[in-house]
Amino acid sequence: MTSLSNPDLEILAERLAAAQAESSLILPPAAAQTPRDVAEAYRVQQRVLALRAEAVAGWKVGARSPRDEPHAAPLPASGVVTAPAQLPHALAPTFGLELELTFRLDRRFEPRPAPYTEAEVLDSIGSVMAAIELVSSRQPNWPGSSPLIQLADLQNHLALVVGDAVPYDRGAFFESLPLLFEYEGHCIASGPCRNPAGDPRRLLPWLVNHACAQGQAIGPEQVLTTGSYTGLYFPETAGHALAEIEGLPPVSLRLV
Repeated sequence: MTSLSNPDLEILAERLAAAQAESSLILPPAAAQTPRDVAEAYRVQQRVLALRAEAVAGWKVGARSPRDEPHAAPLPASGVVTAPAQLPHALAPTFGLELELTFRLDRRFEPRPAPYTEAEVLDSIGSVMAAIELVSSRQPNWPGSSPLIQLADLQNHLALVVGDAVPYDRGAFFESLPLLFEYEGHCIASGPCRNPAGDPRRLLPWLVNHACAQGQAIGPEQVLTTGSYTGLYFPETAGHALAEIEGLPPVSLRLV
């Protein structure tokens, strides 16, 4: 992707790309450097990935409620790791942990003029896994910072720790999941927990068509993570996170 036509947004993309690579913060952007709408924020996302010369190993997608428009961001390959994982606690100045449900599709969706149907996408779900997302921001006043800059900043993505996959069960109930999420023996969440988007599978057809509209294909090699069942937990010290969703292999992350 060539430079953005808006020089102020190009400056924002360059600063975000550098801050992501260096695990640092940017200065509060000037008003002119704030995307005016989600379309501009998504263009900044794509420019950030181009500046980092990163392959896309997956996508994150979520929605605030079952009725709200989803939002999404591509996941740089360098930040998608397999559990059990070990990452530095100093990976970012501030970050939180979320427990999420993640999918892989069993076919490739290339950009095309006509949108893909819900049935085409949902019939392609091949496997499911638990994942811990590390959520952060390159803005110093996060989480009370500009939502559009958060979206441009890969929707606050830092890293994703992905558990082992199991075959997808079309009849599974995903709106509420029995789970246990602990950090250093402290219970972050337990029992049936809900995804704010409702059934997260509803996000996948939207995501596929969104990615294709951005000129990005989605294929079986990518992981698609679909929002938190537990909210954000901010680990203040190094330690061990363990996440278990009923019926799925556990996810282990050690912060050192």
